[in-house]
Amino acid sequence: VQLQASGGGLVQAGGSLRLSCSASGSIFSINVMGWYREAPGKQREMVASITSGGSTNYGDPVKGRFTISRDNAKNTVYLQMNSLEPEDTAAYYCNADLIRGTTGRGPNWRYWGQGTQVTVSS
Repeated sequence: VQLQASGGGLVQAGGSLRLSCSASGSIFSINVMGWYREAPGKQREMVASITSGGSTNYGDPVKGRFTISRDNAKNTVYLQMNSLEPEDTAAYYCNADLIRGTTGRGPNWRYWGQGTQVTVSS
């Protein structure tokens, strides 16, 4: 199982970016998908998460500015980031809680994608 993230880059304050993360491999189902971020000198923090049913949860710093969504058929999660601020500068990591294989029997595993850098200039 692999998670591949993309969409980071450099943007001016007030601008927008859209991140994508696709899961591939032997996957039976994915329960929760989400995004975390890690800035230099800071702990990794939850940005947003979404269940297979579409229930969402956001970290306080991004509420009202970021929107998480997913395409279950494509095993892909998106993060639309609007009104970006310099404080949003960080490496963004996607994750997925999933059941591997073909039978549906087995524990949930958490997988992480590689980080994608978001840099917001003032």
